[in-house]
Amino acid sequence: MIAEKYNLETLISAEEIKQRVKEIAADLSRKFSDEVPILIGILNGSFIFLADLMRTMTIECEMDFIKLASYAGQSSTGTVKLVKDISADITGRHVVIVEDIVDSGLTIKFLRDRLTGAAPKSVTVVSLLMKPEVADLDFEIDYVGFKIPPDFVVGYGLDYNQKMRQLPAIYRITELDSNNG
Repeated sequence: MIAEKYNLETLISAEEIKQRVKEIAADLSRKFSDEVPILIGILNGSFIFLADLMRTMTIECEMDFIKLASYAGQSSTGTVKLVKDISADITGRHVVIVEDIVDSGLTIKFLRDRLTGAAPKSVTVVSLLMKPEVADLDFEIDYVGFKIPPDFVVGYGLDYNQKMRQLPAIYRITELDSNNG
């Protein structure tokens, strides 16, 4: 049914995602082998990635979520709005920010600065996807699952107007029908 409504092209398969999540989880488990980091997922897009990442890690960890808004449809609004803050105290903690996609970099910059202000022991940034051609960052993303072109993508938590998050892979929308948005 979704394929009938939208013209989707597979960019990253479910198997490729699963393998990359396993690699990132192993790296994080080694990095924090004697620690209990707190994973902070950025809602709504990162929830599937965070769940898979956490279930694949081999160390104790905690999680919390923050919700930020910077997009309307396919376009960035140019500002970041805090919709839901974290509830955990991260002072003196190892924090792992889990993001679905770094596009312009606006959201991840805002969040990294906000969390750094709470005096954590460390901040590590993990993003499933990154668009290096459009990202404007003054710091490196510690772990990037996949670098992708500046196309609009959906699936594995990423959406188009709250739809298609449930898709198991990452898809490029090659054509949008204005009646489906």
